[in-house]
Amino acid sequence: MADVDYSSQEYFDLMKKYWSAANYLSVGQLYLKGDPLLREPLKPEDVKVHPLGHWGTIAGQNFIYTHLNRVINKYGLNMFYVEGPGHGGQVMVSNSYLDGSYSDIYPTISQDATGMAKLFKQFSFPGGISSHAAPTTPGSIHEGGELGYSLSHGTGAILDNPDLIAAVVIGDGEAETGPLATSWQSNKFINPVKDGAVLPILHLNGYKISNPTILGREDDEHLQKFFEGMGWHPYFVEGNDPDKMNPELAKAMDSAIEEIQAIQKNARDNNDSHIATWPMIVFRSPKGWTGPKEWDGKPIEGSFRAHQIPIPVDQNDMQNADHLVNWMKSYQPEELFDENGTLRPELRALAPKGDARMSVNPVTNAGGDAQRDLILPDYRDYALDNSEHGKLTKQDMIVWSNYLRDLIKLNPNNFRVFGPDETASNRLYGIFETTKRQWELPIHDPFDEDMAPQGRLIDSQLSEHQDEGFLEGYTLTGRHGLFTSYEAFLRVVDSMLTQHFKWLRKASELSWRKPIPSLNVVSTSTSFQQDHNGYTHQDPGILTHLAEKKPEYIREYLPADANSLLAVSPLVFQGHEKINLLITSKQPRPQFYTIDEATRLAQDGLGIIDWASTDQGQEPDIVFAAAGTEPNMESLAAIDILHENFPDMKIRFINVIDLLKLQSPDVNPRGLTDEQFVQYFTKDKPIIFAFHGYEDLIKSIFFGRPNTNVHVHGYEENGDITTPFDMRVMNNLDRYHLSIEAVSDMPQYAKIGGEFIQKMRNTLVKHKQYIDEYGTDMPAVENWKWRPVNNVGKVTD
Repeated sequence: MADVDYSSQEYFDLMKKYWSAANYLSVGQLYLKGDPLLREPLKPEDVKVHPLGHWGTIAGQNFIYTHLNRVINKYGLNMFYVEGPGHGGQVMVSNSYLDGSYSDIYPTISQDATGMAKLFKQFSFPGGISSHAAPTTPGSIHEGGELGYSLSHGTGAILDNPDLIAAVVIGDGEAETGPLATSWQSNKFINPVKDGAVLPILHLNGYKISNPTILGREDDEHLQKFFEGMGWHPYFVEGNDPDKMNPELAKAMDSAIEEIQAIQKNARDNNDSHIATWPMIVFRSPKGWTGPKEWDGKPIEGSFRAHQIPIPVDQNDMQNADHLVNWMKSYQPEELFDENGTLRPELRALAPKGDARMSVNPVTNAGGDAQRDLILPDYRDYALDNSEHGKLTKQDMIVWSNYLRDLIKLNPNNFRVFGPDETASNRLYGIFETTKRQWELPIHDPFDEDMAPQGRLIDSQLSEHQDEGFLEGYTLTGRHGLFTSYEAFLRVVDSMLTQHFKWLRKASELSWRKPIPSLNVVSTSTSFQQDHNGYTHQDPGILTHLAEKKPEYIREYLPADANSLLAVSPLVFQGHEKINLLITSKQPRPQFYTIDEATRLAQDGLGIIDWASTDQGQEPDIVFAAAGTEPNMESLAAIDILHENFPDMKIRFINVIDLLKLQSPDVNPRGLTDEQFVQYFTKDKPIIFAFHGYEDLIKSIFFGRPNTNVHVHGYEENGDITTPFDMRVMNNLDRYHLSIEAVSDMPQYAKIGGEFIQKMRNTLVKHKQYIDEYGTDMPAVENWKWRPVNNVGKVTD
């Protein structure tokens, strides 16, 4: 369309009609399931029994979308759309139907009256599509059911995508959420040389569900000061007359696009990565624009009453059907669609062509053909020599950071690490040997460390929402990454992980959606050792939260040492369509497993540890199982104590890395069969299960299994500022409580075990006295080393 005058009145008149077509389709989706062009008197069977959805944000967003199509055509842009307002699902559906892509993807929703009727019926209807942008919506990477993350998702998407613009529409209700409020800081992490651009469009229509919006009541002067203070250059457009607003919004969008292009050209021509003042648009339009002006004597358009269904019409109550028909006919559908119900060609010509349509931009479908698998280092190259089990003391995260360092080197443009200012605290020192933190604000030497305008690490904003949102946007557009956080504060973003899981599940049902790389979440600074932070920093509940989701999409890895963490790395970084949760230790720990043993454990999910077991092929008297770093160590220490005091006791030790592998196949297709379960845990022998998380999770996993004689020792919601070992004592996860439980559970040791149990209790008293006096753990604990119980040194199935 090189010869088109994009600022002519003729073009604006066509845009107004295109916008009317989008509005018509959007109203029809709310109410109708038949007679889509209203060519017959409206009958009850043509109307939904329960019209469900939202109207308030729709016309304003359709207006914005129409103008974004214009600048895509005018400037040849690579742009996609993020729909921030929660329930505005008609917007992206209507516009993708108008540009033809919806029918390309869903051929039964054809470009005629029959297809339009199906389009209408499916919206917010059983077996149909949701009332918000969802995986079923072409062009969407953003699940609209949860507010607050549109700008962070858009920012994550444009990282390492230098030609991409994310047009992020932010609702004024959404703008009041904490995550979105802090997302205005995203511009501090956008590098104009290597990254694309975000164009935030704040859509102010004045009301939420039943209240005014805060920013909607602010005047332009205050908003300008606010956004300029946040580092943005705002353009303001306001009104309710589309004939006046078309040239105004066109001018604002032209200025914004040209400003983005100028920033990028200067940066790339001069390799100038200094922070830019990026443009944004504040767009004011009435809530429920173009809809009913009033109803029952009360205002609709411009009020909160336009939020959902503005006119009470349904299949069982048609008394107001004429008002609905008049509303829909006000868009003059006969001028928009031909006799077949197809959009008229002069209007279709306004939509971008091919992949330039925001609805099918390849980046919104897992990056399209540009998605690349990671090149992985050989994890064995970083392995520790643990042939003498437990002799070495190392920090798992430091060892792993060397692997991550080289992973970044091998993948300089499609792998990033995100986290809230905890990378160094989490001991990922090796990362800084190959990259710095990306930071576009001034850098003050020598006070600031490891900061630069370009980097593969973004951890300089203390916001779990932002960092996890960046990672989601990055992976949803086909790249790979890692989000690290203190364990307790993963609960800050557990609803985000829930929404991402729901996205994965629904997207997997769509043949046209490409698989996206897995979302990788690392939990460290855990409940059982996070130094001085105390009770507030103790909550391993993310394990339970994710385990409640469909297990096909969830992996929970609890590597017990550095080699085990290395061994699960290929499973994490080569995977797709998963949320991988890794529970890791950053503190000095004995290292127990050889790299071969760790590999078997990672591949199988769990294993019997022969060198720590004394049953040696016989039926054990008792089974110890552990999942997690501290549970593994305390179980081994308990076995050491029991072997010394009861050398004839036959003990089997099982280390679990892939926790959900323990689930029944009835729940998890990857789970152990009952036959396999018995091979590990026996039919009836007592099981002492030492677990990193809340005990109920393990109890639920064992419920219904052949052997439910399990005694779980996990986090019992007891905590304080205390020593690492005392945290385990407070939750009965220490070696002494485990030993007491073991002896108490075996009748054959009831008579001879009384003295031993008393000795263990006395030791616990001494422990308490010692830490109260010295502020550190007893030498017997701190200096403990594993003593071999036999000459076998391998892991078996």
